[in-house]
Amino acid sequence: MPIRVRDLSIPDELDREISRESTDRATSWSALATELLEEALRMRRAPGVVFAEGAAGRRAVLAGTGLDVWEIVATWRAAGEDFGQLRQNYSWLTEPQLRSALAYYDLYPREIDARLEQEAQWTPERVASHLAFTRPRHN
Repeated sequence: MPIRVRDLSIPDELDREISRESTDRATSWSALATELLEEALRMRRAPGVVFAEGAAGRRAVLAGTGLDVWEIVATWRAAGEDFGQLRQNYSWLTEPQLRSALAYYDLYPREIDARLEQEAQWTPERVASHLAFTRPRHN
């Protein structure tokens, strides 16, 4: 991806906050500012989707639910892309929440498809071989 240098004037307080956060994350000021701008644009384009940090890195999540967008998309696909079935599967979520997750997928399909592919690699055999503690113990 080509990189473009731009002048950016920001308040001192924001500069300090980005500097502090970039130090905490062991990344450059520029890399963190770029990540923040990209996430802000994505959240603006798909209201209701936010970003969370986890073991798998930063990921798109449905605000206030703890559900990753890829999880909702996986359920929707498993339901034959039937929105009514998706609503039944997530009966505690509102229609706008579910539509927000699907809108994010429409906007960023490569990101979500890559995560779905990554998750598909976790077969029962792989889990058993890589995560031995998940196997039941026989006494």
